Amino acid sequence: MARIGSEILPFQNTAFHNGEFVDVSHDDLKGKWSILFFYPADFTFVCPTELGDLADHYEQFKALGVEIYSVSTDTHFSHKAWHDSSDTIGKIRFPMIGDPTGKLSRNLDVLIEENGLADRGTFVIDPEGRIQIIEVNAGGVGRDASELLRKVKAAQYVAAHPGEVCPAKWQEGDDTLAPSLDLVGRI
Repeated sequence: MARIGSEILPFQNTAFHNGEFVDVSHDDLKGKWSILFFYPADFTFVCPTELGDLADHYEQFKALGVEIYSVSTDTHFSHKAWHDSSDTIGKIRFPMIGDPTGKLSRNLDVLIEENGLADRGTFVIDPEGRIQIIEVNAGGVGRDASELLRKVKAAQYVAAHPGEVCPAKWQEGDDTLAPSLDLVGRI
């Protein structure tokens, strides 16, 4: 079961990336920050708005050393066809992983078994391969790449500054908190 702090389970899938089909595995996520961004299906409605938003913010994620991997239970062939036929999806420069067996979706508890599609699940994984953020939305609720970017910055800050935590609405450069007995009941 996917939980905060748990290590990503082994997987190996094929992705469409920069005009090619490439293998992607759990080993590719180690050594850098990564995002697995699950969505229900290619050629749909909310999904292209989310993926287009991620594509628009991709350089900001890359500047933080973060790789994005979008994932659906479609095949890598379907990802290529969608990429080639949609202006919105054509902007994508991150790997689009095909998960037709549902194994990767099942590993992270986002597979909707009765219809073979993934929930809108977002997993931020640290360089050690451990899950630091999990977000799962209902099918009709799209995600916001700028909010995901804020959360990644907070996770990276906390990882680099043991003993500090980021309060609600924290933005890069804002004050953090150092949990202590003195703060109990004073915030």
